[in-house]
Amino acid sequence: MVGTLGLYYARLFLKWIVGLFLGAGFLAFLIDILEVIRANGDNENFTLLGALGVSALRIPLITEQLLPFAVLIGSIAAFLNLSRRSELIVSRAAGLSVWQFAMPGLVVALAIGVFATLVYNPAATAMKIQSDRIAAGFGSVASILSDTASDTWLRQRTEEGEAVMRVEGIADAGRMILEPTFWLFDTEGRLIRRVEAVVGELVDDHWLLSAAISTDISGQPESLPDLRLPTSLTADQVRDRLSAPEAVSFWRLPETIEQAAAAGLPPYRFNLQFHVLLARPLLLASMVLIAATVSLGLSRSGGVGRMILGGVSSGFVLYVVTEIARDLGSEGLVPAALAAWAPAVVASLLGSTVLLHREDG
Repeated sequence: MVGTLGLYYARLFLKWIVGLFLGAGFLAFLIDILEVIRANGDNENFTLLGALGVSALRIPLITEQLLPFAVLIGSIAAFLNLSRRSELIVSRAAGLSVWQFAMPGLVVALAIGVFATLVYNPAATAMKIQSDRIAAGFGSVASILSDTASDTWLRQRTEEGEAVMRVEGIADAGRMILEPTFWLFDTEGRLIRRVEAVVGELVDDHWLLSAAISTDISGQPESLPDLRLPTSLTADQVRDRLSAPEAVSFWRLPETIEQAAAAGLPPYRFNLQFHVLLARPLLLASMVLIAATVSLGLSRSGGVGRMILGGVSSGFVLYVVTEIARDLGSEGLVPAALAAWAPAVVASLLGSTVLLHREDG
């Protein structure tokens, strides 16, 4: 299987996996661009070209979550294609076992996993940052940018007093905050004003707020095109406290974990994301094994619909188990390495066990 036949099988697996991944990505792009237009079409700075750029640049990070399903469905489609053309029967007649004709698919899945972790993920996060910068000119950007899972609060201290800050999300690795609201207090702890803005950018030692509305204690609002507020926070502190782990590049995760720990913040989420990316090649390989287990009996007994349903159901169960493990790992209830690696290892072992039972009894 290292010669012509192996390369033929590998190209078939690669064609189906990449084709399904690109198709899912295009569908996600269409849905996303419609959402961007719906949410920001009324803004005066909105342009169709800018909306296309925003969606196109952030789709790679969104579709990264679809990769395991693309490998699973693509592998099932490849096995189905081989079976319909009787190539699996011919391979078996030539003395090849299921391990031999599944090996090219496993190699392709492992290669895709390594590429996705080392190259695709850093490129996708970098493109997301560029998408954030384009979208910042639209006006109301929190609905289309989200590097945080929920509304978040921060406290900052300066020579002028204390400020409590609430943001809808962050972007550009912590250098941009989306739809922030500040409650400003004097040095004696008395509330002096409330400030709302569309977007804020961290410039040196202050926040540069755009389209701000400042309301003093008398309740009189004042609209300001730009407003500067001093801050003691750095972009790294904002990113470590607020950013979603998925928005951090694989190569920056070790540094982010160290910075979070040094700041006294729990690094569970970032540590988990690091191990999830490390375990991705094994997870994708397990998808090929699952596809092989549900496809093995097709040439003997038929049942295409049952095969596809079984594969999709298995993938869904694995997805649910993976999400449960990630939730436990993100809260520090189980070690991050265990939460990230366990689903892939268990799926691989179960798939191998079923293949051994079917092939060798």
